[in-house]
Amino acid sequence: MKNGYKSVLQILININKKLLFSFTITMESIRQKQIAELIRRNFSTVLSEEGKYIYGQKVLVTVTTVKMSSDLQLAKIYLSIYNTENKQEPILELEEQYHRLKQSLYSKIKKQMRVMPEFKLYLDDTLDEVYKMDDLFKKINQQSNPFDLKA
Repeated sequence: MKNGYKSVLQILININKKLLFSFTITMESIRQKQIAELIRRNFSTVLSEEGKYIYGQKVLVTVTTVKMSSDLQLAKIYLSIYNTENKQEPILELEEQYHRLKQSLYSKIKKQMRVMPEFKLYLDDTLDEVYKMDDLFKKINQQSNPFDLKA
């Protein structure tokens, strides 16, 4: 039972470190938020149009967030990936098609921006962490209440 609590506590600490780190880096300006939202919406459209040719139709890739650098030259795009065991593979396939994706994105946002920022793709695994925590809480609850028939 102590091991279950220890692993839950470790996951909570890791998530809190990620959140604290992301909030303490810098405060985003209004312009950064506007550009990030513009890129998020349009990159989602690009993925829905181009994605089936890059990583196939069975894999589902969604854009969760976009973070812009203070000079608006770099966009960090966080992706959630579903329906595959190897979540890094679609990101690698997208990185191989970087120029195609950048060209498609630029064609959609060229009237709103003068300079197209570079972008990097990252795996957003917060939902996976939530599922792991939920499973751990269920295990702890079952261990603490072995005669409980509700689970």
